[in-house]
Amino acid sequence: MNTPAGLKLAVAGKGGVGKTSLTAWLGQHLAGLGMDVWLVDADTSLSLGAACGLAPGDIPAPLASREDLVRARIGSGLMSLTPLVDDLPGELSVRLPREPGHGQRRLLVMGGVDCGGGGCACAASALLKAVLSHMVLGCREAVLVDLEAGVEHLGRGTVEHVDGLVVVSEPSLRSLSTAAEVGRMATELGLTRQVLALNRCADRPALPDLPGLPLLGAVIPPLAGLTRRQLTDGSVLDLEEGGLLDALCGELLGAFHSGPAGP
Repeated sequence: MNTPAGLKLAVAGKGGVGKTSLTAWLGQHLAGLGMDVWLVDADTSLSLGAACGLAPGDIPAPLASREDLVRARIGSGLMSLTPLVDDLPGELSVRLPREPGHGQRRLLVMGGVDCGGGGCACAASALLKAVLSHMVLGCREAVLVDLEAGVEHLGRGTVEHVDGLVVVSEPSLRSLSTAAEVGRMATELGLTRQVLALNRCADRPALPDLPGLPLLGAVIPPLAGLTRRQLTDGSVLDLEEGGLLDALCGELLGAFHSGPAGP
């Protein structure tokens, strides 16, 4: 497929279904095509850095926890709705190891906050949304955003410029029901370009008829290499199944152009 250099994708799904792993695989796939890639960890679990092979001490503190930046850019009383954030991705990100001939991958850890609390949480959320909007609207490089199960980080102004949403699910009714709900919420925001990635699935099954469930774009089988590694290493990269994963990432991205395959 002809993947645009400035591709912007969000990845969402129920917790534990493998969306962070898929984000890391997609980042490595795009870098292998020679693209520079921003990997944005917008999930409260903050595991994208480990999935990309970084040691705990090399993973930057999440932007949501930086009260100094929140106060400086948003304010502690009357909040600024248009904070200056252009410099933050470069200052707060870390470079991931770069293979010869590959594009550069950078990790930006945003984290998540609960806006049901006080003003501080809402100010932090406003800053996160401003940074995400800048990444989607202002970056020439590819951007992959590892979201929480919902799509709350994606406001209407931002979602219009996202090229697509990858919804990750396991082959279970509960997981697929969450995927359908994510797809429905994204559609209400105007993000209709969606594909489903079915993880840890041995074959291409007939899916239940759930309103909002995206069409199936790729099926990722159980990975023996990942299973053997998980107890001793957080990285999901450079597995023995790397060739298969690279091909599946290409298939998934191609689904946005050719139309996802049916179940």
